[in-house]
This record gives sequence, structure tokens and C-alpha cells, in this order.
Amino acid sequence: MASNMRIGGLASGMDIDQIVTDLMKAERIPLDKLTQKKQFLEWQRDDYREMNTSLLELDTQIFDGVFKQGSYAKKTISVSDPAALGVKNINSTVDFSGTVQVDTLAKAATMFSKASSTINTTDKLVAQGITAQTLTIKAIGKDGKLDQGVPIEITADDTIGTLIDKINKSTGVNAYFDEQKGTLSIIAKNTGDVAGTAEIELSPSGNAGDFWTAMNMHSDNIAASTDVSAGGPFGSVGANAALTYNGMPIERSSNNFTINGVEFILKQENTGNVNFSSSTDTDAILDTIVKFADKYNSVIEKVKNELEEKRYRDFQPLTTEQKDAMNEKDIERWEEKARSGTLKGDTILSGALNKMRMDLATAVEGVTGATQLAEIGITTSSNYLEGGKLVIDEDKLKAAITADPNGVYELFAKDGNSSATDGLARRLRDTIKDTMNNIETRAGKSYSVNNTFTLGRNLDSIDDQIVRFEDRLLQVEDRYWRQFTAMEKAIQRFNEQSMYMMQQFGGGM
Repeated sequence: MASNMRIGGLASGMDIDQIVTDLMKAERIPLDKLTQKKQFLEWQRDDYREMNTSLLELDTQIFDGVFKQGSYAKKTISVSDPAALGVKNINSTVDFSGTVQVDTLAKAATMFSKASSTINTTDKLVAQGITAQTLTIKAIGKDGKLDQGVPIEITADDTIGTLIDKINKSTGVNAYFDEQKGTLSIIAKNTGDVAGTAEIELSPSGNAGDFWTAMNMHSDNIAASTDVSAGGPFGSVGANAALTYNGMPIERSSNNFTINGVEFILKQENTGNVNFSSSTDTDAILDTIVKFADKYNSVIEKVKNELEEKRYRDFQPLTTEQKDAMNEKDIERWEEKARSGTLKGDTILSGALNKMRMDLATAVEGVTGATQLAEIGITTSSNYLEGGKLVIDEDKLKAAITADPNGVYELFAKDGNSSATDGLARRLRDTIKDTMNNIETRAGKSYSVNNTFTLGRNLDSIDDQIVRFEDRLLQVEDRYWRQFTAMEKAIQRFNEQSMYMMQQFGGGM
């Protein structure tokens, strides 16, 4: 189309391409500002998300450390005869001691085939006379009681091997088939004696084609243990552990059991009294608190640095053309200043910093031991420029842990009905959660869609403005070219007329 023709200075001798390019540079200035604004918002969004990552790391450190009761239950335990008795602290925050005499160990019930079977491991069970059926296996549970039974299906595809796998994976017994002898053995996974009944019950049995009948198994372990026919008995009953705990005879269905938050592991019988005692592992608890303080201090420092980082307004994000004219080192130095101060004076972070300081500075109401960090040797730095970092007097903290580890636990993790009665770590986690939610509302997460958070909606708006402005620039550039093309055509016509007139004057002389 004639209107789209561009004539580049043939008539005027002017560099129209360069003139239009220079004119468009001026026209593009608002677009460059939009692009720079978009880049700054993207940097700000990324820096917000980085702050959330740091806050999450602090929250995880708190949860896995000073927030857990087990962190304060770390004990050094001594046992006079470790070969006979094992002792492990589970959640006792107070020291303990005593004696255990192991009279008998808990034993698991067993039963096995009273005669060999004709079952082989190669063929499917149904091809060997076993009907498709549902077996039911009841066994003693960890609570020392007989369970309700687990159904096991024998399908047309099952061999003895696949059936044994099903039994071992799903029921309270372990089964083993000896293919050389053609016999099956079963042992309860849990030890102990179920009073008044068997510890293993098998059904159905007694009919042709029933699996247990084919394997020559009794219906339960009591029947198997009392069968004294040739080769018998064919099983045993379960037995509870019998012991004397601090002078008191007791029984347990398992050799592993817990009393008052302490786990006991019985290993040998008839060893006489075994003495045990514990002492607080002060160093381990101290290490947990120090790790919390170090992480807290690093996050406080990072937040404070972000809030006070200088904003260099003369250093705007570079455009593509500006980058093309610079070397990599200059670009790096420029963008370091351009990206500085994205979160300077941010109200979310400054509010969180103040709240976190108050969380740790306010006394905990309703606890029996220390009510403030200072009482256990943890204070804030006297240097106000450090923003309230924690300083630990290790000797004083060790003494507090040794004297009352449970009191230190309550100071950090007490679950109260309000902020005033909540432990310090619990308050801190609530503040971290609120801050992270506020940041997500403003900056989203890495997988968030732009229209679900504030900065994302701002970025979408800028993108729309950029698209509209680019369309406008195309129209402006086209207008410039139409104007210069019209000028070139006018000059061309003038030149043609001048040549004609000169030819006319020259022809008349």
C-alpha cells in the first residue's frame, strides 16, 4: 500500500532512519520508566519471598528445638548391667532412678505343622487341592489383647509363596514355609499372654480344601502347645515379662515398655537387681537453645538490614539498550545499587521485628519456674544498633537447665489461653505465622498466580500499560514515517519542477 511506503532521504539527503530512531527514543522514555518500575517490583517481590524463606527456617528451628518437650528430656543414663536392662528416656524432664529385677522375659506364642504336607512352592494352591477362600488370622496385639482378626484372600493365582507374603505383610504373625519338609511355622509378632484364650487363632479349618487343614495346623496355639502326640507339642503359649520394679512385682506383655516417660528394654532373665539412674544432659539442652538464639539473631539481623538498606533513586533498573552499552562488571555494580532498598522502611517487617522483640521481652504468666529469659541467662544486646539480638550467659543458662529443665521448657513452650500465658517460643511462632501470611498477601509464593497477591496485580497492571504503550509507539513511529515520506515526496516534486524549469529556460537561450 502506498501509505505504508517509507522513503529514507533520497530526495532530501537526510538520514531519515536515524532521525526517526532518535525521535522514538524520546517517545520511549515513558515506556522505559514502566519497564524499570516493573523490574523493581519484581525485585521487591523476590526479596519479600526471601524474607519468608528465612522466617520459615526460623519457625522450623523453633519447632524442632526449643518448642519440643523432648529437647529438654535429654538425659545421660547409667545402668549397672546394660546386658540385662536397657533404659531410654522418652519424655521425662525430671531425673529418675530405681531398680529392676528381671524374673522372666516376655515370649511370643508359636505354632507349626504337626505333619508334613504335599504342598509345593511351584504350583498354584488351587491346583494342589486348596479352594479359593478367606483365611482369618487373629493374633495378640501390642496392647496384650487378641485382635479382631485380619482376613486374607486365597485367589486362583496364589502360590504358597505369595500367600506367605500376604500373611506376613498384613497380619499380627510371621509365617515361614519349609519347602523341604512341607511344614509351616507361625510366630506372633507381639509377645505376651492373653489371659483366658489363645494368642494365635486360625480359621477356617477342618474341611477338605481348607488351607490350614492341608498344612496340618491346629486351630490355635493353645491346642498346638497341648498336643503331646508323636512329635508334639506343636507350639507354645505366649508369656508376659515378670519383673520387680522398685520392689513391686509387675507384668508386661512386651519386653519393651514405658513407665513415667521412661522406656525399659528387658534383655536377660534372673540377673538380680539392676540399678539405673539419670542426670540432665545439660550440654545437649544448652546446644538446642544456643542454636535457636543463633538463628533468631541471624533473622533479626537480616530483617534489620533490609529495613535500613539505602535506596539509590538515581540508579534505576537498566534498560536493554543501556545494558548493551555497558560491560558485565559495570552492569553488576549498577544493579547492585538499583536493587538496594526494595524493602526499606517496610511496615510489615518493621511491625514483625517489634512484635518479635516484645514476644521475648514480656514475662510468661502462670509458670512455676522462670518467667523471663533474663532469669535463665539470656538477655538482649546492649548495642541498640544490633536490633535486639539475644546474648547468652552459658554458665547461668547451664545452671538453670540443671536446676529445672522442665521450667525452662515451660518458659519457651507453655500452652496458655492467651499471649500472656503462652510460652516465648509459642508467641514467636504465632508472630512468624502472621508475618508470613501478610507477606504472602503482598508478594505471594513462587507458584502463586499474579492476580492472587498485591504486587502481582500491580505487575499485571504495568504489563497492560506496557502493551498499550507499545501499540501507541507503533502508531507514533508510523506517523513519523508518513510525515517524512510526505516531505520526501514534496521535495522530489519540487526538484522535478526545478529541473523542468531549468530545462525550459536553457532551451530558450
